[in-house]
Parts: sequence; C-alpha cells; structure tokens
Amino acid sequence: MEKVSVPEGYQTVMPYLIVPNAAQFMDFLQKVFQAEEKFRTARENGSIMHAEMIIGDSTLMLAEATEEWSAQPAGLYIHVANADETYRTALAQGATSLMEPSDQPYGRSGGVKDPFGNTWWVTSAL
Repeated sequence: MEKVSVPEGYQTVMPYLIVPNAAQFMDFLQKVFQAEEKFRTARENGSIMHAEMIIGDSTLMLAEATEEWSAQPAGLYIHVANADETYRTALAQGATSLMEPSDQPYGRSGGVKDPFGNTWWVTSAL
C-alpha cells in the first residue's frame, strides 16, 4: 500500500459534518469537549462555509447546512478524561441521553445525541 502524505495537524480520515446552526455547533464543541477553533470561513450571508475544530489530537471539519448541502449528521466515538462529566456537560448544553455512562469492558462509556443530530459515544478509561 502506498504511503499517503497527510498535512501536519490532520489525520488520514477526517470527519466532515454538515450541520444546521454551525456556529452554535462550534460553541457546543468548545463547551463540551474543550475544542479549539483552528479555522473558519464564511459565505456572503455570514453562514459558515468551512470550519475546523481541534479536539485533543484530532481535527473535525464542518460546514453549515444549506439547500444545496443538506445536514449530514454522524456518529462519533471520542475518548475523554471523564465520561460522566462529559456526558453531564453535553446534557447541560442541550444534548439528549442515548445511554447513561456505565462500566464496559473497554472503559466507562455513555452516549448522547447533540442538538445538531450527531451522536457522541464518550468513553474514558476505567
């Protein structure tokens, strides 16, 4: 298999979400996952054409849904320092519970659906 050249600060597979209310989604990412904004560019109407958020060692790309590009929510699995705390923070930021955190063979894990249609499985080490 040929080696792929990946720019620094990116990973081979990049999640790209198209969401309603992209600016609010970015705020959700900052409050729940301590994400940092890396890049943002807007369309003429002020909506987000493209943005990048850094969570830990990963970059998440996103854009505002439009008539041409409908919302494309995703399921994401994220390692966090404290699954219970992250779960509670997500609920406080408008997410709904899919599964309360519980001990699993692979760690302490729970799930939420954010207000933008994405599911997040948050897991921390036992």
